[in-house]
Amino acid sequence: MAQNVAPTKGNLISTKKSLQLSKVGFELLDRKRNILIREMMMLIDRANEIQSKIDSAFNEAYLALQKANITLGFSKEVSMSMPLDNSINLDYRSVMGVEIPILTIDKNDKRVLHYGLSSSNSSLDEAQMKFLYVKELTVELAEIENSVYRLADSIKKTQKRANALKNIMIPKFERDVKNITDALDEKEREEFSRLKVIKQQK
Repeated sequence: MAQNVAPTKGNLISTKKSLQLSKVGFELLDRKRNILIREMMMLIDRANEIQSKIDSAFNEAYLALQKANITLGFSKEVSMSMPLDNSINLDYRSVMGVEIPILTIDKNDKRVLHYGLSSSNSSLDEAQMKFLYVKELTVELAEIENSVYRLADSIKKTQKRANALKNIMIPKFERDVKNITDALDEKEREEFSRLKVIKQQK
């Protein structure tokens, strides 16, 4: 890093371009960081809102399940009739180059009963509906928490790059521009003095 750049006009132009690019890069990284932070803060607010809902939803769902167990007793047939859940789909959206997950639940799967009416009652139906609501909230919370993690990681990397430009690269290029300019000015003064002496000798 501590290499001296040869004081030539070509190097001066090249270093000025690098300095300009570094400044533009820093501004873009700073904007990116601000956008990612704003996006993350919105998601955190939404996560807090869902977290408060999910606690009460779980309590209600387990109370409904207890009621179903009391009225029906444990039914092995009902538990065995529940299929493997494949209703959650994963997709992605991009926020300033950060891949954010989008989780969706198939709407067709929401209101299907997988047990017979003879071996169940309204308490079991109510428990199922409440657990479906818990599932929706859990999927949404998982999407948001994963998004927040990815955004926080990207913000950290962006901050590192912005700091490297601001504290290392930009000052280095500014020093190089100053050193080359000073050296070229000094050469110009020497050349001018030499020409003056030659003119006087003639």
